[in-house]
Amino acid sequence: MTFEEKPEGNGSLVDENQLDLSAKHQANGKPAASGRAKLPARQEANAKCGLPSKSLSTYTWQEIQRHNQKTDKWLVINRKVYDVTGWADRHPGGRRVLNHCAGEDATDVFRAMHPDPDIVRLYLKPLLIGELAPEEPNQERNKNSQLVEDFQELRRTLETMNMFNANLGFFFLHLAQVLILEALAWVIVWHFGSGWLITIFIYFLLTVGQAQDSFLQHDMGHLSVFKKSKWNRLMQNFVIGHLKGFSAKWWNNRHSQHHVKTNIYPKDPDVVFGPFFVVGDLQPVKYGKNKIKYIDYEKQHLYFCTVGAALLMPVYLNLDSIRAMYRRGYWEDIAWVSTFYIRYFITFGPFYGIFGTLVLIYLVKLLESLWVAYVTQMSHIPMKMSTEENQDWFSSQVLATCNVEQSFFNDWFTGHLNFQIEHHLFPTMPRHNYHKVAPLVKSLCAKHGLPYVNKPILKAFGDIIRALKKSAALWMDAYYSHPET
Repeated sequence: MTFEEKPEGNGSLVDENQLDLSAKHQANGKPAASGRAKLPARQEANAKCGLPSKSLSTYTWQEIQRHNQKTDKWLVINRKVYDVTGWADRHPGGRRVLNHCAGEDATDVFRAMHPDPDIVRLYLKPLLIGELAPEEPNQERNKNSQLVEDFQELRRTLETMNMFNANLGFFFLHLAQVLILEALAWVIVWHFGSGWLITIFIYFLLTVGQAQDSFLQHDMGHLSVFKKSKWNRLMQNFVIGHLKGFSAKWWNNRHSQHHVKTNIYPKDPDVVFGPFFVVGDLQPVKYGKNKIKYIDYEKQHLYFCTVGAALLMPVYLNLDSIRAMYRRGYWEDIAWVSTFYIRYFITFGPFYGIFGTLVLIYLVKLLESLWVAYVTQMSHIPMKMSTEENQDWFSSQVLATCNVEQSFFNDWFTGHLNFQIEHHLFPTMPRHNYHKVAPLVKSLCAKHGLPYVNKPILKAFGDIIRALKKSAALWMDAYYSHPET
């Protein structure tokens, strides 16, 4: 990914603290032409944009799909057509999220990523340029309209069931857990000294705390804890910045792309591993045919087990975060991250010195990285990866993710990311409700013939290795079967 953008949030179209409806936000609309399209009954029930009644230009899907370039971006939400080209640089989630959705029906992804669409409607109004022609379907013709309607009905049902309301006590206990672990590590060193056995013990305490921090900031980054975005933002900055030493804006920008285009190469940054790994079925063949061999890919499963997973956070993501902060001028994030290092130097510096404290920090990140890498990759690397196919939201998320069996340990160890299917379908849903909605999601999958994959955790870990070996075999076959040109 590149670092020219200046996003300010978590992938949402707008933050409630960033409202600015000045004339400069007006999109270049076309003059009104034909009459207003009549909304079907189901769509009308779901479309609540609150826009003024007026004569609007009408467009066909063929016309809309031509506007899918970086310099010309239209998208459709609830049959309304919006030109987001001039506003993309101000999008709180970064321009790339809008690039990825340009020329498409974005109704379901828009609803998935925005917990309070009432706020966003204020920004939609000046970007409106028209609507779908009356004869056009609600979404592109390649999509299963019945499945789309069924999923939207499911979401309305879950909203009625209050499945998007958070239990603040649940998240308070998780925050208390990590704060107690951090404090306990310092108290133990202060009381018992910094001998090897004590250091190893606090090393594990801090690793558990850091991993649980990762899951907690993930909740806040998705705005799934507090009703007010500003409180989610503040607490995410505290957890990821002060407690973990990473940039919140960098993470939100990167992670929103992952959710919008899960396992879509190269739009999902989480499946773009640079020269280090080839994943899925398409990238290995492409690399093989083009004689690309940065490393010995046939051994990539061993690299992942030994160094890849361990260095993901302390090296790759850490450097990515630092580079983004300085290149994009995330000064608030720089301040938060600085407090992370200052706190460690104050608490552990007297026992280990500056260099020893830095070593402790990065050894903790290394072990945490193994934990988090396996948890996050077990649900994606073994699943379908493809280039853009413009599938409906429900199908694209179900096919690109899988679940791991529920247990108290699995829920805690994975931060409830053992329910990746539900999380990807409803990113703003509090994680303690995933298990409640899982049966309804599974039922919808069965109705439409889609796989609902749920596996034991050890099998899920093993599937990462098996998927990497399969991709390596595809690379080898293409590499050695095609003569150099």
